[in-house]
Amino acid sequence: MPGFELFGEKEKNEVQNVLDTGVLMRYGFDGMRQDQWKAKELESALAERMKSKYAHVVSSGTAALTVALASAGVGAGDEVIIPTFTFVASFEAVLVLGAIPILVDIDDTLTLAPESVEKAITKKTKVVMPVHMCGSMADLDALKSICDKHGLLLLEDACQAIGGSYKGKPLGSYGDLGCFSFDYVKTITCGEGGALITNNASYYKNADHYSDHGHDHIGNDRGAESHPFLGYNYRISELNAAMGVAQLSRLDEFIDLQQRNYSILRNTLDQVKGISFRTVPEGGIENYSFLSFFLPDGEKAKAAQKGFSEAGVDGCFYWYDNNWHYYRKWEHLIHRKSLGNMTQEVKDQLPDYTQSDFSKSDQWIRRNISCLIKLSWSEDEVRERATKMAAVLRNLL
Repeated sequence: MPGFELFGEKEKNEVQNVLDTGVLMRYGFDGMRQDQWKAKELESALAERMKSKYAHVVSSGTAALTVALASAGVGAGDEVIIPTFTFVASFEAVLVLGAIPILVDIDDTLTLAPESVEKAITKKTKVVMPVHMCGSMADLDALKSICDKHGLLLLEDACQAIGGSYKGKPLGSYGDLGCFSFDYVKTITCGEGGALITNNASYYKNADHYSDHGHDHIGNDRGAESHPFLGYNYRISELNAAMGVAQLSRLDEFIDLQQRNYSILRNTLDQVKGISFRTVPEGGIENYSFLSFFLPDGEKAKAAQKGFSEAGVDGCFYWYDNNWHYYRKWEHLIHRKSLGNMTQEVKDQLPDYTQSDFSKSDQWIRRNISCLIKLSWSEDEVRERATKMAAVLRNLL
């Protein structure tokens, strides 16, 4: 991770195919495009890879979440349960629809704690959204059981976990809907892009229409298409999709490299007394994009990150102080900052996060370090990195 580290001839050839036609839009211009339909090709390949009936590609992972929620009928006043540890896109996608993000605690999986989810459910809850942060998953069986019990949708945010699996199913395919990001720093990249997958024909049809201004895509005349409902522009371009076609064909190659590098680091750090690794639920297989572990306390975790940096080991994150991924620094959500006024309904229903107690999440994130696994490392580079990291940790512990 990320796929841009290994751009090569496949990517160049796919992009050149689009440039040769001059058609950069995914819809229309049938006579000009020389039968090049890269977005459709990517959707077909993704559905097959994810063992899902349908896949729809869009302009970003954030767009994928927004379109997935809208396609399932999520709107004003509906509550969507999300973890305290995620990317800001998770609550942005909820709020843009007029729905309400309900933050709940994580556990040692670094994802949604099922018991916290159960406690947060109200009569307005519509969706539970586990976010498979740093390449690994929540206890999906437990969450699915909760959703079935309460009649809720399970939407997997697998934006950081493509290539992982749970009990034989690709991550993203276990719930009612699954979403992926193909931005510049993901395991496979379109430059910018995203996708949703589902086995529900209605959700797929809604996504197809909603992401293109509500067009129904019936016939070959764009001007004659009907608009069954309001939609917006979340289209991916053919250039971005072409990059995705090439990168998706290399996913196994990338996952193998991530697993090799992850295993070298993991086996070395496993010899260090005083650290423990994140819990991967039984039946789960990570995509190996990060190695996440816990130190005895927050002070040592913060010192470890500093020590890694001083030793020339980059890409190790202390999420507790991170502006993008942990609730503590989401001041725009906590203090309800927006360019325009939020609707009164959202203001009335949104919890007062200045008063929330997420100490259960804090106890995990304060002690956590997550280290990015790069594709471009040689084995020697990984072993040198592992040796430096182990030395820093032993000096601390």
